[in-house]
Amino acid sequence: MKESANGNNEQDKILTNRQGHPVTDNQNVRTVGNRGPVTLENYDFLEKISHFDREKIPERVVHARGAGAHGYFESYGKVGDEHVSTYTRAKLFQKAGKRTPVFVRFSTVVHGGHSSESERDPRGFAVKFYTEDGNWDLVGNNLKIFFIRDPLKFPDMVHSFRPDPVTNLSNPERMFDFLSLSPEATHMVTFLFSPWGIPANYRQMQGSGVNTYKWVNQNGEAVLIKYHWEPLKQGIRNLKQHEASEIQGKTTTHATQDLYEAIERGEHPEWELCVQIMSDGEHPELDFDPLDPTKLWPQDQFPFRKVGKMVLNKNPEDYFNEVEQVAFGTGVLVDGLDFSDDKLLQGRTFSYSDTQRHRVGTNYLQLPINAPKNRVATNQRGGQMEYHVDKAPGQNPHVNYEPSSLGGLKEASQSGDLHQPHYDAKLVREKIDRPNDFQQAGETYRAFEDWERDELVANLGQVLSICQQQIQDRMIGYFTEADSEYGNRVRAELEKVLAAKQDIDHTSSKTADEMTEQARKMGHTTDGY
Repeated sequence: MKESANGNNEQDKILTNRQGHPVTDNQNVRTVGNRGPVTLENYDFLEKISHFDREKIPERVVHARGAGAHGYFESYGKVGDEHVSTYTRAKLFQKAGKRTPVFVRFSTVVHGGHSSESERDPRGFAVKFYTEDGNWDLVGNNLKIFFIRDPLKFPDMVHSFRPDPVTNLSNPERMFDFLSLSPEATHMVTFLFSPWGIPANYRQMQGSGVNTYKWVNQNGEAVLIKYHWEPLKQGIRNLKQHEASEIQGKTTTHATQDLYEAIERGEHPEWELCVQIMSDGEHPELDFDPLDPTKLWPQDQFPFRKVGKMVLNKNPEDYFNEVEQVAFGTGVLVDGLDFSDDKLLQGRTFSYSDTQRHRVGTNYLQLPINAPKNRVATNQRGGQMEYHVDKAPGQNPHVNYEPSSLGGLKEASQSGDLHQPHYDAKLVREKIDRPNDFQQAGETYRAFEDWERDELVANLGQVLSICQQQIQDRMIGYFTEADSEYGNRVRAELEKVLAAKQDIDHTSSKTADEMTEQARKMGHTTDGY
């Protein structure tokens, strides 16, 4: 058999169809005469075009635009200065130097798969750990807090942030209509419209689990946990609005390019995983609820404790197979990690995995990017695109149920004592007792540097200028509750913007309106053809 110059068998590179049949003509369909018509039995064409018609799976409703990379997590074996086993029995943390493979997907949140990566938007920061006990997904954002604390509000929040369902235009008035009736969002708005709302790229941003989780030790004892990813070598960098607009005018993919090229150059980004630890309980001594995702835990009371580091050192081999089909869920935990009673976390835990079954398919966990590295044996059978049966070696193939005495699967033994939280309360539909919606927003405003406060005020003045007065008044009221200077400065900026505003139909933003009008004026007339 003839070999090619690189020593590979040329037969290995023969184009085939999905049935394995060699394709002898990939340029011409089979027709009656060379002008057609086409006949129905063109199998190669029908297979090729029908797959092409389906080669895009449904886009993520949120986090559609993303980039990803492979790497590893290396444990320090400690949490701060204490051995990690004091707080958790999760195996991936126990031994110093232990490395666990990971895949990370970074993303923007609100807009579609081809939107700009310089949009003002939270950034997703999702990590899949392929541990010896199965997968652990830590699904978070770059910002450490969120807009809402109740999952019932999530679909409405996203709808208000997305383009108008009639015009398909982005309209900040819709967003602020929702936010102005959701005072708990004031803290997140303060972050989002500051430079922290536009990270310079994916490598130079923080990450956070956002929600409160639990760690459980060998004795079944639990503590509350907040997760934080802190950039190690590359630092943190954010953009001003005019800088982001300049980038967007020339490219929409700068963050994806930056991540890919840095890894290709060998400049592997690194993050340190830190946790904050709080005893399990309601903590009435605090002026906020520790389960409230709109709040930060003060670092002077709950310091960051280092747990390990993550290094991203390999780019995907295929974007679709890995970055697009990777599927995360907040309910994907391993032994030693647990849920808190954070209501938003509970809602996300149902929503995320339900989304993946709809978007990727019933058997999405059999895809290589999602499959755990350890052995899988279940009694789940069938479903769309089942790739193989999850049988154990020696399992009776006739038994797909449990319990069984006929050679079926058996339950695992319990590792460590169970964590068994106690509940004694009425079943209610109420918000938490300590909402305290404005205090931390004021603290964050005062903690910003001068240029960050200037940028925040200017950005809010612009977006609020296209809102109805009732929305403007509510938002300024919230900012004033947070900090009187904050509210006064936004009011003054808004008045300045309104005084200078041209008579333009503001359905999107002042800049978008100006560019739309400029396109009308700059267009060159021509005859038809």
